[in-house]
Amino acid sequence: MSRRRSSRNRTRRRADTMKVGFIGLGTMGAFMAANIQKAGYDLVIHDVRREAGANRLAAGAVWADSPKAVAEQSDVIFTSLPGPPEVEAVVFGPDGILAGVKPGVAYFDLSTNSQALVRRFAEALAEKGAFGFDAPVSGGPKGAETGKLAIWVGGDRAVFDRCKAVLDAFGDQARYIGPIGSATVAKLVHNMTGYAMQTVMAEVFSMGVKAGMDPLDLWSAVRQGASGRRRTFERLADQFLIDKYDPPAFSLKLAHKDVTLAVTMGRELGVPMRLCNLTLEEMNEARMRGWDHLDSRVPMKLQLERAGVTVACDPKAVQAVIDGEP
Repeated sequence: MSRRRSSRNRTRRRADTMKVGFIGLGTMGAFMAANIQKAGYDLVIHDVRREAGANRLAAGAVWADSPKAVAEQSDVIFTSLPGPPEVEAVVFGPDGILAGVKPGVAYFDLSTNSQALVRRFAEALAEKGAFGFDAPVSGGPKGAETGKLAIWVGGDRAVFDRCKAVLDAFGDQARYIGPIGSATVAKLVHNMTGYAMQTVMAEVFSMGVKAGMDPLDLWSAVRQGASGRRRTFERLADQFLIDKYDPPAFSLKLAHKDVTLAVTMGRELGVPMRLCNLTLEEMNEARMRGWDHLDSRVPMKLQLERAGVTVACDPKAVQAVIDGEP
């Protein structure tokens, strides 16, 4: 009992030594700021609408009239904003963060941003002895409310480690990714994958429903298949990441047959299937390379060639990532 009380007291004292600034109290930001405050950190807040901060002010937060005023009072600053134009104004504006930031302060932008902008604000902050981080989050409003957020962070590793306790106050998976800009890349790859998948899912589900299936029955069935049971990005581990397509788990020749059957059914039903037909074209090109006997994921190599990049990770390192996940 006394040990638990002592641990809570140490946490409270640590929180009291770091004042946190938070700018942008929209749907995501309001929840994240609330969790930071619940963890015992003194909070300085700003938003274009003062009423957005009413709950935080009632809980003891301090209102600042500008991003500059937030920076002047804070040891670590977070922004949760709609996108690059808003971040640009908040950081570089006449009453922006740069105008008030102190040496040693860490600034984390939680927005989904552009790599060019995060690098530019990090350079500008460095000139003032401060540190900039891109730190986009993933988990949506529910994750922000419950603290179940992934936070990908790019920037100075030592300063990240110093501030990690604050990140842990509102996210359960705060992870250092690499130099400034790295986290932005990870977020954009993650989001673009999801939206591309939803587009192709709309294609194939529209085909399935037009072919006569009830959408709920269709969804219930396909989610039990190999693709449905496995986490989205895990499927990259077996062939793509390690550049090993032989022996195949499922050959390109057989996969090509399946895709041909699917697009043929779509054509017979009068269902437009642009992405599925593009997939078939990729498979056709791979077959022309003589890759029929290789794994069905081998057409992915065509895109690597077009991009001029090579992917060939150490299989043991790939497995270590999988084994190390919570």
